[in-house]
Amino acid sequence: MAFESLSEKLQGVFKNLRSKGRLTEDDVKAAMREVKRALLEADVNFKVVKTFIKDINGNKIALSMKFEDQNPWNNAAEKYAVGNVVKGVVARMTDFGAFVELDPGVDALLHVSQISSEHVEKPPDVLSVGQPIEAKIVDLNDEEKKISLSIKALQAQPQQEEDDADVADVDIDAVASELDAE
Repeated sequence: MAFESLSEKLQGVFKNLRSKGRLTEDDVKAAMREVKRALLEADVNFKVVKTFIKDINGNKIALSMKFEDQNPWNNAAEKYAVGNVVKGVVARMTDFGAFVELDPGVDALLHVSQISSEHVEKPPDVLSVGQPIEAKIVDLNDEEKKISLSIKALQAQPQQEEDDADVADVDIDAVASELDAE
């Protein structure tokens, strides 16, 4: 069967569905059986995937293969809390930073100003796609599904610890009491 006739047959399946005015689960199952039959007749390789209806807007239906119970953002507030140190892989780069994949479906922005305590002109100068990194979460907007990272914050910690090593732990009240006693 030629691709054109397969395409016409598939369009016919969905056109018939639309003409009924509403879409029921039985309609979808019947349509999928027709699609499967048409694909088998055309000797086309295909894979059946599990989907759910994400949104219905007028005559349009949005399907998704991502299921809510598998949504990586469900426990984002705990897993990606501000201050947590996470590992990820640089997924893509822009002029303003790099996007780091923390988990499948969860990307975070590593802004160019947060890549290093040294000045970085462009992210590709110090990072490459596929490079594993470790960074601190500096912001989490769960509602907008945005995470901001900083490698610079991790680099600043050792310096802070060194600065703290120079500071003595002094009980001011005890010293004041000693001075008063003299």
